[in-house]
Amino acid sequence: MQNLLEILWIFVKVNLLSTSGPASVGLLYQETVGSLITESEFVQAVGFSSVLPGSDAIQLAMYIGYAAAGIPGGLVAMVGSILPPFLLILGAVMVLQRLRREVWLSSFVEGLAPAIAVLMVVTAWKIFERGGETGLLGWGIGLASLALMFLNAPARIVVLAAGLLGILLIP
Repeated sequence: MQNLLEILWIFVKVNLLSTSGPASVGLLYQETVGSLITESEFVQAVGFSSVLPGSDAIQLAMYIGYAAAGIPGGLVAMVGSILPPFLLILGAVMVLQRLRREVWLSSFVEGLAPAIAVLMVVTAWKIFERGGETGLLGWGIGLASLALMFLNAPARIVVLAAGLLGILLIP
């Protein structure tokens, strides 16, 4: 029981102090190697969690928990990883639910929409700038994708078509 509480506390702490995923690996290493698992087990855990589909952070947590305390340890580690973001999101939703009829909140959200649109355009522009290796062909695919979006083509189809064109046309 003591070991399960230690596992829970380690993963709650790591997920409160880091953004999870690859950013938490260093902190997780410090917290678990030597106390719960060996260094070779940790390296193996990082390798497996990176290769398997899904969330690296949850898989890494479950692997370490399982290595330390079997199936109960894996489940406790998973709960410890999910609990902090769950509680933060739940708290934000509860606050927003109470404020949803407030005029200033809807105005705030309305003000965010153009800023997010500009942020997306700037990000797209930076991606296009870095895509200089593809030359005019890459710009052509980008402009064709933009045209398809203006023609109300489903976003999934546009992305899939752009990827396929990249495979077929860009060496």
